[in-house]
Amino acid sequence: MISDVDAALAALLRTEVLLGQSAEVVLEAPTREWAARRGGPVVDVFLYDIREDVERRDGQARAVRDENGRISGHRPGPRYYKVSYLVTAWTSRPEDEHLLLGQILDNLVRFDRIPESCLPPRFVDEQLVITVARPPGPDRSLTDLWGALGGEMKPSLDVVIVAPLQPAREFVAGPPVQERDLRVAER
Repeated sequence: MISDVDAALAALLRTEVLLGQSAEVVLEAPTREWAARRGGPVVDVFLYDIREDVERRDGQARAVRDENGRISGHRPGPRYYKVSYLVTAWTSRPEDEHLLLGQILDNLVRFDRIPESCLPPRFVDEQLVITVARPPGPDRSLTDLWGALGGEMKPSLDVVIVAPLQPAREFVAGPPVQERDLRVAER
């Protein structure tokens, strides 16, 4: 699921957000060593946190049907995960970084969901909710994050995507009850 969310966000940035910019989109940790190697304008999309959105958890099982439309089992409802990214702009001048980051913010806030055209096949029938630049919760500190990366703090956007994950297990139902089985049971 994570790589598919990465692909959806990168596609959104490339096709709907950067609009004519020649910036490369990469998914790497913005460490001091990485920053020293970069060249040209780069938008870095660093995955830094994944947490279940427990408020959206759905404990109700869903019927699974066979090719004849009969219930053949039950599957738990999907779980939803908040996948959090630190989005930064990297150029040779801070002014250009601010312009690029501003363009990203201006264009990302147009979307409440990632458009279908940017979704990988896994999410075609799903909705990936996106939020941009909301204040981090009390258990998250961007200064701690930058410190852990070993880099110097710089302007960034916190982008969070809520994505569904369908549990793999399925509860198998017994064979369908036939009308004649009911008559036998009544005798």
